[in-house]
Amino acid sequence: MDYLHQRPDVAGRGEAFRRPDGRLFLSIDTWDQADFALLAADMLPKLPRPLYTVVDEADTELRSCWESAGFTPRRREWEYVVPTAPGTVPDVPGVTIGPPSDEPALRSLDDAIRAEVSATVGWPEMPAEILPRPDVLDLTKYTVAAAEDGYVGLLRLAAVPRQPRIGLLAVRANRQRAGIGRALLTHVLDVLHRKGVQAATAEVSEANPAAVALVEGAGARRVGGNVELVLR
Repeated sequence: MDYLHQRPDVAGRGEAFRRPDGRLFLSIDTWDQADFALLAADMLPKLPRPLYTVVDEADTELRSCWESAGFTPRRREWEYVVPTAPGTVPDVPGVTIGPPSDEPALRSLDDAIRAEVSATVGWPEMPAEILPRPDVLDLTKYTVAAAEDGYVGLLRLAAVPRQPRIGLLAVRANRQRAGIGRALLTHVLDVLHRKGVQAATAEVSEANPAAVALVEGAGARRVGGNVELVLR
């Protein structure tokens, strides 16, 4: 739903949209703080709680506007640039890293990972980009870790112009801490390097120290981030 406010010299636009995980997010696009306040005052009483928004961590003025409307920080996500490089994939006993060849097996892994997320941290703690799953999986975007009992880990590259983005890196709960995530990342960075790609991007929650350590161990450089705010 859209909300519009306009004066002869100033225009602003507010939007409320529901993400695939069911949460309602807001955006207000205006250069004028007074217009922001007017749009927020118009929108907020009409919408159910909780409400969410995301702000670039460097945009202190916009964050202040949302906080003046009653929003408070909920989580932070850091943005990294990950350099590609030739690399030897770490050996993980019983696991092979490479492109998927079995779409049903990939869907089965995706279902298992989604169920594990729902049963543990929950989807509100995950990047919205990984939702929802498309009806037809593009196998060329995936790298998987295959074991005797099926796929146990995956890395998916998001289709972003100019620079590939690591949209999701996940390993089955019972196979974590065995080096599979590092093997997947090393393999993908090596493949991208051989294609002439110099870097990829990734977003990591500051509350996930294992993921932070993984990307920083690959030479990633933090270049920014965002703050998710909530109004309860």
